[in-house]
Amino acid sequence: MTKPPEHCCEAMTDRVSARCDRHDDPFDCPDALVAFTAEFQEYGLIIHDGGRSSITIEFCPWCGRRLPESQRDRWFDELERRGIDPGEDEVPADFQDDGRLASPHGE
Repeated sequence: MTKPPEHCCEAMTDRVSARCDRHDDPFDCPDALVAFTAEFQEYGLIIHDGGRSSITIEFCPWCGRRLPESQRDRWFDELERRGIDPGEDEVPADFQDDGRLASPHGE
């Protein structure tokens, strides 16, 4: 089992890990505010419009700390470098957890 990510403050941790007894998916729950995508180390404010959209945020709304830089582009770039199409191919396990990819140069 992977270790849960450490967030900037207790309020962010509470919001990201909140679970609803009526909704399995936070995008379906009107009380869910923040989505965290571990693969990309990306935080977003959920847009409750019936879809799965969120607005990426760079600072914590509660403590004001800068959040980690999104690794979305690096994630896709590294998969492409390895010849993996995430829409067609199986994504390796090390790309499915906390976004802490090994450096492409072995650093």
